[in-house]
Amino acid sequence: MEAVFSVLVGLFFTVAIYLMLSRHSVRLLLGIAILGNAVNLLLFTAGRLTREVPPIIGAGEDVLATNTANPLPQALILTAIVISFCFFCFLAVLVWRAFQELKTDDTNEMRAAEPPREPLPPLGY
Repeated sequence: MEAVFSVLVGLFFTVAIYLMLSRHSVRLLLGIAILGNAVNLLLFTAGRLTREVPPIIGAGEDVLATNTANPLPQALILTAIVISFCFFCFLAVLVWRAFQELKTDDTNEMRAAEPPREPLPPLGY
């Protein structure tokens, strides 16, 4: 089962990088969202996918049994989901405001920091 998840993580990373290399800011936004999901799935897979023994330390024991899933990556994923959702919302608002202001989604057209017909600033003092 872990091999399937490993292939799925690789597929998520591939799709995310492909989308983030696009010129359009909405594709960039979707690539970042998929990248966050790929990292979460990678953490989840790293914590072992076993269902036989719950990750609970029994009475009279000091450590977890060797065939249990690691609970730390699962706790990290819960935090990462909240952080990635907040980051996605911030970027969505940023992309929306840039589209409202510049009337384009193409990042190559957003590159110009100054309007094309404005005079150049003074080059010396």
